[in-house]
Amino acid sequence: MSFLPVKSQEKQEDKIAATTAVLKDFGKMKESIPAELLKITEGIIIVPKLINAGFVVAGKRGKGVAMVKLEDGTWSNPVFVTITGGSLGLQVGVQSVDLVLIFKSRETLKKIGNGSFTLGGEISATAGPVGRNSTASTDYKMEAEVYSYSRSKGLFAGISLSGSAIDIDSKGNEAFYGTNADAKTLFSNSTETTAASVTSMKGELENLSK
Repeated sequence: MSFLPVKSQEKQEDKIAATTAVLKDFGKMKESIPAELLKITEGIIIVPKLINAGFVVAGKRGKGVAMVKLEDGTWSNPVFVTITGGSLGLQVGVQSVDLVLIFKSRETLKKIGNGSFTLGGEISATAGPVGRNSTASTDYKMEAEVYSYSRSKGLFAGISLSGSAIDIDSKGNEAFYGTNADAKTLFSNSTETTAASVTSMKGELENLSK
């Protein structure tokens, strides 16, 4: 039997806590993700402090969590993921943004369990409509598979995601769950966690859609 370092698990707990804080902060913003959009979404990825760096050629890197909505309307176990990549654009300097990706279909997000996918490549992504209580979400054509929201220093911040790859953070999942459970298993909740940090995160996500 192998015992994972306590610090490794604590690091993942910190990531869950940071994710919860992002959801809470988005909930405080007037021009936030429309509640109606969140009600119909079937998947979500939250990446706290995504680093966007570069001059002309921008590079991105960050770690976060992904969840899918189950058939009963509840959210699955969190799956730890990484996002890396770059795109051409006049993005100068280094900035940290909190990123939220909204998936219309859980099946799109589940593809990550079969390997990485690229935003703007295999999966179309676009900036989503804003306004907590607006009808933008119902009037929107909703043609994209993924809608992105990013904030920096309390304000919405535009960021290009074209060419960014999303992968499973296998080491992060092993550190948190103490097992080699794959994304498919975690998304199905067949090994559901009762960690207080996860319960708190899911609660903030539910509050955001109210």
